[in-house]
Amino acid sequence: MSTEHDPKRRPSSRSAAAPRLYPCGQSRREFVWEMGAGFAGLALSSLLQGEGFFARHARANESVAPNSPLAPKPTHFPTRAKSVIFLMMNGGPSHIDTFDYKPELAKYAGKPLPEGKKFTNSGNRKMGYLTPAWRPFRPGGQSGLMISDYFPRVREHADKLAMIRSCHTDSHAHGSALVAMNTGKTFIGRPSLGSWAVYGLGTENQNLPGYVVILDKRGGPISGQPNWAAGFMPSTFQGTLFRPVGDPVLDLRGPQYLTQAAQREQLDLLGKLNEQHMAARPGGSELASRIASYELAYRMQAEVPDAVDLKSESQETLDLYGVGQQPTDEFGRNCLVARRLVERGVRFVQLYSGGGHLEETWDAHESVEKNHGRHAGEVDQPIAALLTDLERRGLLESTLILWGGEFGRMPFAEGEGAPGRNHNPYGFTMWLAGAGVKGGTAYGETDEFGFEAVTNKAHLHDIHATVLALMGLDHEHLTYFHQGRDERLTDVFGHVIRDVIA
Repeated sequence: MSTEHDPKRRPSSRSAAAPRLYPCGQSRREFVWEMGAGFAGLALSSLLQGEGFFARHARANESVAPNSPLAPKPTHFPTRAKSVIFLMMNGGPSHIDTFDYKPELAKYAGKPLPEGKKFTNSGNRKMGYLTPAWRPFRPGGQSGLMISDYFPRVREHADKLAMIRSCHTDSHAHGSALVAMNTGKTFIGRPSLGSWAVYGLGTENQNLPGYVVILDKRGGPISGQPNWAAGFMPSTFQGTLFRPVGDPVLDLRGPQYLTQAAQREQLDLLGKLNEQHMAARPGGSELASRIASYELAYRMQAEVPDAVDLKSESQETLDLYGVGQQPTDEFGRNCLVARRLVERGVRFVQLYSGGGHLEETWDAHESVEKNHGRHAGEVDQPIAALLTDLERRGLLESTLILWGGEFGRMPFAEGEGAPGRNHNPYGFTMWLAGAGVKGGTAYGETDEFGFEAVTNKAHLHDIHATVLALMGLDHEHLTYFHQGRDERLTDVFGHVIRDVIA
C-alpha cells in the first residue's frame, strides 16, 4: 500500500527524491509496516494456527492424513438425519399433473397464456393453449394434500410429505438444469450435493462408498458424470456408480488366481511407493484420493455383494417394492438397494428414474399421459414401498428423502391440440420426507396457472440449504478453500426453508 492511497498513514520524513539509505526508511511505523511479511508474519501465522484457521482450509489435503477423509465428522448442530436418498426424476416431471393442484386451469382451458407472462420457449417449440391436468387430483391422508392419480401409492403417505410448490431454477435446458440441481450452478466443475454431504459429514461405513449413484438402465442424465462429480474437491468425495442391472460394480470380484492375501500385499507395496512419491511432491490431493479409492475397492469386495444381494429379503418385502413385477422391477430393486445401503451406513444415495433423452425420461413433449403414465407407473409403488419399509424398520427417522426433477412443465400444450408440455424452470414442485421433515405440509405457491412461483419462492439454493440443514450442516459454514476463496454449495445465496422442518 502506498502513502498516497492511505491518508491516515503518516508519510516518511524522507523526501520522495532522497536516496533510500536504510532498508526500512527512517520511521518506526515504516519499520513495522515493512516487516509485516517477515518476523511479524511468523507471529501472525502462530495466532492463526491457534485459532484453527489453517485446519479449516486444509481439507484439500485431508486425504493424505492418517485419518480417512471419509471418517465420520460431527454435525454443526444436532439433527436426526444420518443419510439421504435423492429420488431424481430425470427429464422434468410436470408439477401441474402430479403434485401442484391447479383447478383454475380447467376454467382457462383453450385460452392462451396471458401476454404478461414472459418465458423462454425451450427448443422454439409450438405453443398451444392452457391445458388442465391430465389425471384427477385427490386428497391424501389427514392433511388432505392434493396428489394426482399418477401417484396413488405415494398419496397414501401424504402426511409424511413436505411439498415445496414454489421451486424455481436458472436454466430451461436439461443438461445445465440437471447440473444446477445437483451442484448449485449451471456450469460444470463444481461438487455435487452428495459430495458436499460426504465432505462435511464423512460416512459411517468405511467399507462402502459414502456416496452412491444408481442410474436408470436406459442411460444416465445427458450432462453425465458432472452431476455426481466432486468438482474441485479431491475425487474421494465423488459419487460411486452402481449399475442398475448385473453386478452393481464392475470387477468387484478379483481374478481367481489372485488370493486375498496376495492382493493385500500388492496394495501395501503400491501404497508405500505412492507415499514415497507424495513425500517428494507434497501438496497434491489426487494421488492420495487414488490410494484411498484402491483401499476402498479392496474393502468393498467383502461388503458390497452382501449389501446389494436381495436374496435375504422376504417375499413380502420384494412384493412390496414390486421386484419381479413389471413395470416396477428395476426401480423397485434400486429403491430396495438404497434402503440396504443407508441401513449399512452409506451417507448419500441418488436414484435416477429415466435415462438418455426425450421420452425415455420424464421429458413429456409428445404426451404427458403417455410419458408420465409410463414413468410414474415404474416408480409410484417402489417410492411408496421405500417410505413404508424405512418407517417400519425405524430408519425413516434417520433418513431424509428428496424427490424432484431438474424443472417442471408449462401449463399450456405444445401446439394446438397437442398433449405434451414444454420445459418450465419458473415454477415446479419438489418434496421432502423423513428425518426432521414436517409432514403433511405444503410450502409456497405458483400462480393460478402453475406457470411461475409467486408465494414463498424457493430457488434451488434454498432447497440445497434446507437439505444440508436437515443433515445438521450450516450451508454458510460448510466451505471448501479453492483458489483463494471459501467456496460453498450455495455460493453467496440460499435460505433454509424453516417451514418444512419439524
